[in-house]
Amino acid sequence: MDLGIESVLVAGRGPAACGVMAACSRIGVKAVAVHSEAERQARHVRMADDAVLLGPAPAAESYLAVDRIVEAAQRSGAAAVLPVPAALAGNARLAAAVAAAGLTWAGPDADVLERLGGDGVEPASERGFLAWVTDDGLRYLTPVSRDRAAGIARVSWTPEPTELPAAAKRLKDVGWRGLVTVGIDPDGELAEVAAGFSLDMSVLERAHAVDAVELALRSASGRRDGAGEPRPGTPRAAVAVQLRSTLPPGTAGRVTGRLPASQRVRVDGTDVEVVAVRGYDPGDRLDGWYDALLATVSAGAADTGTAARAIGRVLAELPEIGVPQDGAEICAVLDRLAAGSEIPGA
Repeated sequence: MDLGIESVLVAGRGPAACGVMAACSRIGVKAVAVHSEAERQARHVRMADDAVLLGPAPAAESYLAVDRIVEAAQRSGAAAVLPVPAALAGNARLAAAVAAAGLTWAGPDADVLERLGGDGVEPASERGFLAWVTDDGLRYLTPVSRDRAAGIARVSWTPEPTELPAAAKRLKDVGWRGLVTVGIDPDGELAEVAAGFSLDMSVLERAHAVDAVELALRSASGRRDGAGEPRPGTPRAAVAVQLRSTLPPGTAGRVTGRLPASQRVRVDGTDVEVVAVRGYDPGDRLDGWYDALLATVSAGAADTGTAARAIGRVLAELPEIGVPQDGAEICAVLDRLAAGSEIPGA
């Protein structure tokens, strides 16, 4: 697959960066990882074609350090910088610095982020939508609801479509290009706008059977010919969950068991493809410096209940992994979703 970009520096870590590394391998793009001194042997580093040290363990001195990310990209010879978390993808200073260095920025332009306020945080609203913004407008538009009972979006899914805020329809006109995650407030107005690979982005991927990394790189390369571009089909219902360690903040641990893997699950006579992206393998250290996300698990099916049940079965078989995790709480939400019950906080 020729996307016009041969190599990218993947700015991020954890399960999301691991997912990007795997996608780059599938589509034939060289992936360069970045890491702190504390994560020299992290899974996303092991999956990469090359890796560059950013700095000490604190994120402000490594994973979030703009100057060090740009310097790493230049040293690696990567043609582009692909920011993974919203904290980087929505950083206008980073976007401007990458462009000034003569590299391709795989996200909205710096001036667009400045004007539109690419918030740099995961959307906190209980509902919103996901999309790929192109010259033709919002593509692969996917409504999303989130379980907010735990203060974070543990479970996300496709609800019944709702009317988009007028401001959302103007994203194309203000110059936004690439992936977008939008939050909608209780009054139906635009709440947050985030670039990058939000934790909800796998909902869009499962709903439309597309690869978000491919979409992001297509936008970055500026290709207009549509060659090899995925064609929209009938969207499916989709569910995604984020499995997290419940260790106290700042506490380190070690993963001793295997986290969920991608697999086919039989639900009510139907085979459902469950996609799991883990950030750790057995033996890996879970460092207290960083986010406690262990893995993401998602599925698409004919209806939300089937997708929820498929994921629930995978999590129910999760062995002892050496660190406490919130799989039981997630399964309780999935059970309610599968039964069509109201989800608290959603």
